[in-house]
Amino acid sequence: MFIRFEETPNPSTLKFIPDDKVVLEKGSMEFKNQKQASTKSPLALQLFEIEGVQAVFLGHDFITITKSDSVEWSKIKTEIQATIMDFFVSNKPILFANILQNEKLNSSEISNSTNGDSDIVTQIKELIEVKVRPAVAMDGGDIIFHSFEKGIVYLTLKGSCSGCPSSTITLKNGIENMLKHYIPEVEAVEQMEDD
Repeated sequence: MFIRFEETPNPSTLKFIPDDKVVLEKGSMEFKNQKQASTKSPLALQLFEIEGVQAVFLGHDFITITKSDSVEWSKIKTEIQATIMDFFVSNKPILFANILQNEKLNSSEISNSTNGDSDIVTQIKELIEVKVRPAVAMDGGDIIFHSFEKGIVYLTLKGSCSGCPSSTITLKNGIENMLKHYIPEVEAVEQMEDD
């Protein structure tokens, strides 16, 4: 088994890709500290044991690690790769059993379901799902729709996109312009901080 890594637009994050392995069947999960990981993911918990790991993001077929500014990638990258490889070789579950049973849908899937939404919200969610999420995932992140109020679309960026120096440019020049083009009712896109 081999664990590749790719740089992301955010210099504090790297995207780790376990060849031919699914990390999460559906959705994504982000852990911003060891306490959050302690009840949900044995893999994320192990990764937080590496000095300098600041956040762990689990996608469909990748893991994005955010490091603290006090540590260089050259000091921890190999240890991260080895930890991920050992974890997959051991066949341990990525998520604790209670999480697998209780969280069939994560927040991105719940927020992106279109039941009961207005036509505009449905269009926004579909455009994000088809045109934006795949590109954001390639950069090691995810995007979550929160709401559409008074012409403003509220989104949360996760993984490598969270805290990325170019995230504001991505939101304003990329996503906002695209949504305005297809949906005239959209006036702006604003980023919400994740809880």
